[in-house]
Amino acid sequence: MKMIKKMLAFSLAAVMAGSCLASCGSSDSSSKSDGNNGGTEGDSSKVITIGGSGPLTGGAAQYGIGVKNAVELAVKDVNASGELGDIKLEVVFEDDEADPADKAVNAYNTLKDKGMDIMVGTVTTGSCLAVIDKTKEDNIFQITPSASAQDVIANPNCFQVCFTDPNQGRASADYIADNNVAKKVAIIYDSSDAYSSGIYNTFKSEASAKGLEVVSEGAFTKDSKTDFSAQIADAKNKGAELVFLPIYYTEASLILAQCKSADFAPKFFGCDGLDGILSVEGFDTALAEGVMLLTPFAADAADEATQKFVADYKAAYSDETPNQFAADAYDCVKIIAKLIKQEGITADMSASDMCDKLCAAITNGFSFDGLTGTGMTWTAEGAVSKNPKAVVIKNGTYSALQ
Repeated sequence: MKMIKKMLAFSLAAVMAGSCLASCGSSDSSSKSDGNNGGTEGDSSKVITIGGSGPLTGGAAQYGIGVKNAVELAVKDVNASGELGDIKLEVVFEDDEADPADKAVNAYNTLKDKGMDIMVGTVTTGSCLAVIDKTKEDNIFQITPSASAQDVIANPNCFQVCFTDPNQGRASADYIADNNVAKKVAIIYDSSDAYSSGIYNTFKSEASAKGLEVVSEGAFTKDSKTDFSAQIADAKNKGAELVFLPIYYTEASLILAQCKSADFAPKFFGCDGLDGILSVEGFDTALAEGVMLLTPFAADAADEATQKFVADYKAAYSDETPNQFAADAYDCVKIIAKLIKQEGITADMSASDMCDKLCAAITNGFSFDGLTGTGMTWTAEGAVSKNPKAVVIKNGTYSALQ
């Protein structure tokens, strides 16, 4: 009887051990196969997981969806090209609703649970500021396509592909002054938003240095961003020839509509946050005719790389035209792929080891030609060097300005 009990106990232990091994193996494999695209069902040791987060719902969803789509498209292109040999990339992406509080951090923790090795994101500045200390603590390489505040790259593992807010403000004032677009300028900005305030501060300083007269400064906050009648009336009464809008497209669409109601027809100039205004539900796009903005990408550019990207994006995503956030995100993945190949990074390395190699390489003579710039380089602080492009909305599309 004792012998039988021993045999039964041994058999039960063996079954439990086998079950544990199968369970552990399943969990490890799933962490490398929950991605949306580009993963492999075979050996997970050959997979490098790119994680990202951004607003897939809410008022800034156009940005997050564009980034997610472009990251997936770039991963497919890299995997199809075979440029990384037997290494494959995969994507995991979470909705953070552009919420810089709990949702951004929760999205980051979910990405870690899904095996993220490298982070592309976050999409918006506030959410990015909420997670940069997390990626630093975990030593995960982070490159954002669109979070443009200088503080986003405060940590040595964080890099930008978009322009910093000060650069956008400075370049906007320079363009307006150098091209004699206007002399008297009003500014309407979101004082509760790091992106908007950062651009505003530099624009105001540079405008003064370039001889522009800022005749009106109208601030609003996240709690008062539907009625702009006071800001519009002040700009109109003070004779503003141009209204500078360092804000996101949702609020900009309301301002354009309310300016029409107020019989106020100045020129309008914005930054990358205005990209997407033509897709705002219920917005009369005729009101955006003639709106100018700085962006690193124009979908109607004639170069072969842009035309191919736009065609592939439209084919993959219901004939949608990609915005500059999507183009920046596509460049992010291609930059990562080039660095992985250049540095001989393998999928069995830890995320921390990958981070160390990527950080050292991107600031040491690395250069990249992409959709949003040629000869892009990065400073030791993580900022990208590339030239902005000015575009104007003409006949319902973005057209390059000379």
